[in-house]
Amino acid sequence: MVRTKVLQNIFMVTILILLACVSHAKSPKRSLKGFRLDLSHIDSKGKFSKIELLHRMIHRSHHRMHRFARKTQNQSPNASKHGTETDVTVGSGEFVMDIAIGTPSVTFPAIIDTGSDLIWTQCKPCIWCFPQPTPIFNPSASSSYRRLPCTAKLCKSLPFYNCIKNNTSCQYMYGYGDGSYTIGNLSSETFTLGSKKAHKVAFGCGNKNSDGFDKSSGLVGLGRSKLSLVSQLKFKEFSYCFASLDETKQSPMFFGDLAYLNVSTATGPAQSTPLLKNKVSSFYYLSLLGITVGKTKLNVPSTVFALQSNGSGGTIIDSGTAISYLEMTGYKAVRSAFISQMKLPVANSSDAGFDLCFKAPSHVSSFVVPKFIFHFEGADLDLPKSNYFLHEIENDLLCLTIMGSSGISIIGSMQQQNFKIIYDLKKNKLTFIPVQCDKL
Repeated sequence: MVRTKVLQNIFMVTILILLACVSHAKSPKRSLKGFRLDLSHIDSKGKFSKIELLHRMIHRSHHRMHRFARKTQNQSPNASKHGTETDVTVGSGEFVMDIAIGTPSVTFPAIIDTGSDLIWTQCKPCIWCFPQPTPIFNPSASSSYRRLPCTAKLCKSLPFYNCIKNNTSCQYMYGYGDGSYTIGNLSSETFTLGSKKAHKVAFGCGNKNSDGFDKSSGLVGLGRSKLSLVSQLKFKEFSYCFASLDETKQSPMFFGDLAYLNVSTATGPAQSTPLLKNKVSSFYYLSLLGITVGKTKLNVPSTVFALQSNGSGGTIIDSGTAISYLEMTGYKAVRSAFISQMKLPVANSSDAGFDLCFKAPSHVSSFVVPKFIFHFEGADLDLPKSNYFLHEIENDLLCLTIMGSSGISIIGSMQQQNFKIIYDLKKNKLTFIPVQCDKL
């Protein structure tokens, strides 16, 4: 009798445990899937003076802006896929992540780039290669390395590829707007990202690579196409938080479920705006409706910043352009507004590399500048002073870190400083949250 009751009790406990397990399995809460990486500024280990850092940053930004303008002004949805002007993509950038490739894994620094898609690194045997800070990747030393055949779907996602026969390896050529390029074999490898391993990631194993990718071994494309890292890992969210450029601290980047974490230290409310798609490019477009300088909302039509039906124009947010650029009509209005409101003499800015500089006041840190606000659809990005004015100490100038462009507007990384920027590709929205990035 006692034994029967004991058995019944054991049976009931077992049933309850099973029911609890089933209930937990049906719960909508899913396990955390994602990872964090820390980014370094591309010049952080270069031992440059502050003025040298500034000039290098401006030089890269000007080149990148011209690449964007060149690409968008030649967009056509009916253009040929092979070898046309539409194949020119945007490369280089401001921030570098460490990625480990192969089995056993070898670590390389790679530029992150929301303006392109291909992941690539220099590979042996290297016919033409630029100097990089680490040894060049040797595919023959990795047990997980494979060349992808021409029949691979991702081969056909390349803007330009060469295949003599379907069963041969997929040879790619990826060109950039300034004439730089990488040529090699589309391959697959095991990537180690933080504490996570990702298998069979497609990447370019470049044997012929031009200069233009300083302080790195290649690029990690974060654009919208199937070739990018976020697309291949099937993540629908990623985010980054750029620390101030005058700091040596690293900037965190998050993928997957971690993209929305660590916002408890926010210094202001989260705001979201739609991410727009361009049928002829994989850039991340925003709907910029207007701009306020000081207390004045500028009289600039929203069409100046709008994405056109043929794929030209528009406003993009970019990780790799340091300063912001506004289509010339909008920029001229911004420039005039600051000149009229700053109450400081305009100075010669040619040595600094900017378009608009003022003679710095005696107390720069406490000097109050007019507000600057980007008005996006559904959100207002009210920038702190350090995100749009820079004190150029050598010439004692206070310079506006926004300039004019032709045909496209770009929200650069300096304007994104100390905001957590969340890309939600499932909901097609961009969220920005003010936060001290070096505290995350």
